[in-house]
Amino acid sequence: MSRIVYPCGPCKIQRKKCGDKCILAPYFPPNDPHKFFVVRKIFGASNIAKILEDIPGEKRGDAVRSLVYEASARLNDPIYGCTAEISRLQNQVLHLQSQLATVQAELLNAHGNLVVSQNNENEDIGFQYDDDPFGLWAPL
Repeated sequence: MSRIVYPCGPCKIQRKKCGDKCILAPYFPPNDPHKFFVVRKIFGASNIAKILEDIPGEKRGDAVRSLVYEASARLNDPIYGCTAEISRLQNQVLHLQSQLATVQAELLNAHGNLVVSQNNENEDIGFQYDDDPFGLWAPL
């Protein structure tokens, strides 16, 4: 009984026969042709295959995700590509670090005020006669 083999996304787009040893098949399924189309437009089909051949098998999935991300970013921003997104995220990290430092300073300030307030309350109370159960410290 022969098995029906459907071409992967890249082979389908390029109208090629998809063999068992197609290096692109595991990463570009036929039901998501846009993924390969974007990467092919930026990097070229033969370059994608060469890149994947040079990468160990367990890291190819990460490489494909990176290629798709970089190609999508390049299509959205032809000048800066993913560098614009990296820069935006770095600025966001700096802003959040600044906010964190501000909140930490406010917490330290509030904690310091609470300790000073408690110390002042203890000093203001002083000695009370009600605390002398035996009446030894009664005023004369």
